[in-house]
Amino acid sequence: MFSKLKQFKQAKELHSKLSGERAEGSGSWGKVKIVVNGAMEFVSVTVDPELMKPEEKDKLEAAIKEAGTNAVRNALQIMAKKAQEMGAVAPQP
Repeated sequence: MFSKLKQFKQAKELHSKLSGERAEGSGSWGKVKIVVNGAMEFVSVTVDPELMKPEEKDKLEAAIKEAGTNAVRNALQIMAKKAQEMGAVAPQP
């Protein structure tokens, strides 16, 4: 029972530390940037105006997908590192 309580406290502490973390991903050679926090919530999205033209719709969609994927991947790496530092079990990116 106490081990479960300890795990819960570790998870809560880890979540608290990660909520302040930020990870950025980019797509289309930096023309789209997405920042996520440790809770995997999008904090900001920046798009180069050049990609906002109607004829660039497909490129913009691909760049958003790429940037979001990169941001989440980077956040998972940060989470794994923080969890290891705390001695907790970390998700593998």
